[in-house]
Order: sequence, then C-alpha cells, then structure tokens
Amino acid sequence: MRAEAGRDEVVGYVRPQAADARLDNLAADLPSVGNVQCLYRNRFSAVERARKDEIWRVLCIHFFQRYVRPTDTVLDIASGLGEFSRHIKAARIIAVDVNPDAAEFLPAGATFSLTSAERLDFLSDNSIDVAFTSNFFEHLPTKVIVDKVVNEVRRVLRPGGIFIAVQPNIRYAYKEYWDFYDHYIALSHLSCSEAFELAGLRVVELIDRFLPFSTKSKLPTHPLLVRAYLACRPAWRFLGKQFLIVGQK
Repeated sequence: MRAEAGRDEVVGYVRPQAADARLDNLAADLPSVGNVQCLYRNRFSAVERARKDEIWRVLCIHFFQRYVRPTDTVLDIASGLGEFSRHIKAARIIAVDVNPDAAEFLPAGATFSLTSAERLDFLSDNSIDVAFTSNFFEHLPTKVIVDKVVNEVRRVLRPGGIFIAVQPNIRYAYKEYWDFYDHYIALSHLSCSEAFELAGLRVVELIDRFLPFSTKSKLPTHPLLVRAYLACRPAWRFLGKQFLIVGQK
C-alpha cells in the first residue's frame, strides 16, 4: 500500500466542499464507511485480489477498451480495488468511492474523490466522456438512490458520452445473489434498462448474460481462459450471470 503521506503526490485526492459532513450523512442512505472498509478488507484475500486484478486486466484490454478512446476522460464510479482504473487507457481517470481505502489502489495520475456517487457536484456538467461502474447498484439501499446516481451520471456526461454498467442479473443469479450481506437492490437487465431510459440515457447496448456471477466462483480464472471466454460468446449463454448495459447521453 502507498504511504498516506504520498497519496497526494501520486493520486490527486479531492475532497469536495463539505465532504466530511456529507460522509457523516451517508449512514442514512448507505452502509457506514467503516462497514464498507471492513467488508472489503475481509471479503478478498491477497491471493483473490491478485486473481481479480489479472481478470480485470484481460477484461479491460480485450473488451472494455473498445469503449474508451485515448483522449477520453473516464469516471470510475465506486472504484473499489481500482482494477478498471489501473488497466483502462484514457487521457484522464477520475474515481469516486465512499471507502477511503479505494484511493490506494488507483494508478499514478488518477484523481480520487471521497464522495457518494449520487453527489458528483465536484464535476461540472458535460465533462465526462465515459462513466463506468461494476457491481455497484446492488449495494445501494433504494431505487430512489439508484435514480439519483444515474441522473447525476447523465448530468456530467458530455453529449454522446456513455455510461457502462456491469451488474449481477437477478433473473439468472437469484440463488447466490443474497449470499452477500451488502446486497440490497435486485435488478435485471430489463429493469436497469428502464432506469437508464427514465434518466434520459438511450440504451445502445444490452447483454443479459455477460460475465459469471463472481470472481469467487470455482470457474477457472487463468488470463488465457478469461480471454477465450470473451471470444466465445456462446459460452456467455451458459455461464453469464451478470449483464452489461451501455447508455448514451
């Protein structure tokens, strides 16, 4: 981990005005920051984190990079362990998370904001080319908050900008979905599509079965096998339990 004193030197650490007060208020809507830190420190071992990182390296290089141009400004929402931010190539990366630990996993030059995704007022309108989130909506307490997040993302996207989300699909993962203590909202690809449309985002791509449910599954995760999985779309129909949605402003 990076030393705390070096965080500002490596990663632009942004605290929006009154951020401390906002984080104090998060308890009313979201799991407490302390609980988030505890859950994620305990959920993935060092070995599992390394495995996840390798998986995301392949996903970014061989799939997600097609959505991101070298000149783009990318917003990584609920950046978590930073796998997407570390492996995607973009001109500028901005990451947000309510867990202060998330700043430690970002690449050099990234900007981190310790804030809730429903409050992106540190970003101006029409300033983001690509927004991305993975396995985030299910952690929000209500659909009202989901709507606030999607509407806020739409505000900061430039005209023609896109919002990419990867989410567990309750239609196909209804058994294991509730095995995680911090899962609240259950969405399918269709209900999430409606949420995007309600926020004024045009759904330009929707894949109901994309990735397996979790990296903690017993499925092989060697990078070569992950790449082979991405190249073999028929396999998605059998193993995919997460959906991919792309909405455009």
